[in-house]
Amino acid sequence: MAVWQEAPIYDRLVTERGDVPAQVRREAEHALRTLEQVMRSGLPPLGMHPQQTQPYPTGP
Repeated sequence: MAVWQEAPIYDRLVTERGDVPAQVRREAEHALRTLEQVMRSGLPPLGMHPQQTQPYPTGP
C-alpha cells in the first residue's frame, strides 16, 4: 500500500476527483501495450498515420 493511501485526505480526494493514480496507471499500461504492438508489427495502430518518411527539402 502506498503511503498516500494511508492519509485520510487521500480518501477524500479519491471521492472528489477519482483515483487519478489508478487512471494514469491504466493509461500508461494501454500506451505500453500499443507501443509493444507497433514495435512487433512495424505498423502504426489503426487510425494513426505514419510519420513523413521523406526528408524535408533544403532550400532552392
